[in-house]
Amino acid sequence: MIKKTKIEEVEMPFLDHLEELRWRIIKSLIAVVIFAIISFIFSDYILDFLLLTTKNLEHHIELQVLKVQTVFIIKLELALIAGIIFSLPVIFYQIWAFIAPGLLESERKYVVPVITFATISFIIGASFAFFVIIPFALDFFLSLVPENVKNNIALDFYFGFVARIVLVFGIVFELPVVSLLLTKLGLLTPQILRKYRRYAIVIIFVLGAILTPPDPTTQLFLAIPLLVLYEITIWISYFFAKKPEKE
Repeated sequence: MIKKTKIEEVEMPFLDHLEELRWRIIKSLIAVVIFAIISFIFSDYILDFLLLTTKNLEHHIELQVLKVQTVFIIKLELALIAGIIFSLPVIFYQIWAFIAPGLLESERKYVVPVITFATISFIIGASFAFFVIIPFALDFFLSLVPENVKNNIALDFYFGFVARIVLVFGIVFELPVVSLLLTKLGLLTPQILRKYRRYAIVIIFVLGAILTPPDPTTQLFLAIPLLVLYEITIWISYFFAKKPEKE
């Protein structure tokens, strides 16, 4: 009887933890579904916005539909991506609410700054990709096409290219936020980041090769911001790291 009580005391907190995690995930998914439905209603405007990059290019590009269901599938994909992006504040709040019980009362006051910082960081990364990286990459690739060949690109391939780069840069720009959270949890220190800087540089260029299209130009455009962000994370970790108490 005593053994059973001990087992329950050990298992119940863990099961409650899993139950809370499940509800946090469900709430995040509900937010994504709601915003995805709203985004699908306005998918035509989202399509027009994403086509802005093709109007200011030095090289003319013609987008074409090669399959009957292409536009419908693109709208579904855009609605899902937009739903995730618009529900980021909810997702970040659910993540924070899940780890908040393990933080001190003085650390929980950072909930609003962290959620705001995470959302802004993603928007900055996605905007940088959309307004800087994508036009440059498109002009670079289109400049390689011979003059007697038309630049006709399938619509689904174009949006797949744009969505992939935007999402990758948006996620990559969350690195300072991750650094802030890990530092406040005591899992990361500026000394660790400085010690493994050389290894981080190698990993950054490997990630640039994996996450971006197979061309060195786009890889460099992802690796360079990552290097800058890594240095920023060191300063963030140094600023928010717990200072040793004086005797």
